[in-house]
Amino acid sequence: MTTPTSATTPMVRLGLRANLAQFSLLVAVNALVGGLLGQERTVLPLLAERAFHLTVYTAALTYILAFGATKAATNFFAGTLADRYGRKPVLLAGWLIGVPVPLLIIWGPSWGWIVAANVLLGVNQGLAWSTTVIMKIDLAGPSRRGLAMGLNEAAGYLAVAGTALATGALAARYGLRPAPFLLGLAYAGLGLGLSSVFIRETRGHARLEAATHHHANDGGRSGGLRTGQVAALVSWREPALASASQAGMVNNLNDGLAWGLFPLLFATAGLPLTQIGELAALYPAVWGLAQVAFGPASDRYGRKPFIVAGMLTQAVALAGFATAASFAA
Repeated sequence: MTTPTSATTPMVRLGLRANLAQFSLLVAVNALVGGLLGQERTVLPLLAERAFHLTVYTAALTYILAFGATKAATNFFAGTLADRYGRKPVLLAGWLIGVPVPLLIIWGPSWGWIVAANVLLGVNQGLAWSTTVIMKIDLAGPSRRGLAMGLNEAAGYLAVAGTALATGALAARYGLRPAPFLLGLAYAGLGLGLSSVFIRETRGHARLEAATHHHANDGGRSGGLRTGQVAALVSWREPALASASQAGMVNNLNDGLAWGLFPLLFATAGLPLTQIGELAALYPAVWGLAQVAFGPASDRYGRKPFIVAGMLTQAVALAGFATAASFAA
């Protein structure tokens, strides 16, 4: 599907094959977004305990609360901002806000600096990760959304895993600061550069799809739902959307648990930093690889079976963590 353009503007076409170069570049950019998050997965909980001597778990986990709250709020506005101002400006804003994150962690003389870094990281992830999702869906068109989402999440979480593993090894050899976070600084600089120079705006793809797709529920009328109406639909009015939102909230709650508590649990059990890094990497690595399979499978078989099976599997896994007594388990 194409739309005519001027001589200076490239033709807008929907579909993965027609937009393969830009789609692949966005996959790489989201891997860098995930890497910026992954720099904290192994090292930061141990930094709280060993460098700042935070022995109370609630105090150590303030950085996850700061990250989660700001990411949630930023996610809410990222889509609206991307529709109003374009996808690329929002992506660039996310990277600009992400650049200071590793520097604050490296130089931070008190725990408040780490919390401030995670406020910025939450904004970065809310803007940059969300926008890469939107841009891939713009390019893919209506028939391959699951595949587009799967590839996006796979790139992000495999980068989280690889960086968690790498930072664990760096911390074991060079200490908790600054070496592990120099990797995050490199990710931020590279992501900002790629997004500034090579990423193209995709809002035209969304407009093309909207112009050619007639929604059965609106009788072809122009316009759309207001932000408050959308929030109500996905929160409680539409059961399918509300249950998906609830599942996503629980999934991210458990991710926060894994991020903040598992490294401390493993350290308390006497595991060395290299093994803590391996366990911190294994979980998002499987998460990322599975999305390559289940994203396109959801296009074929539907979303609900995989959501239900995934939540049940997660419950079994958490019970396993509560009873495990060895590295292998």
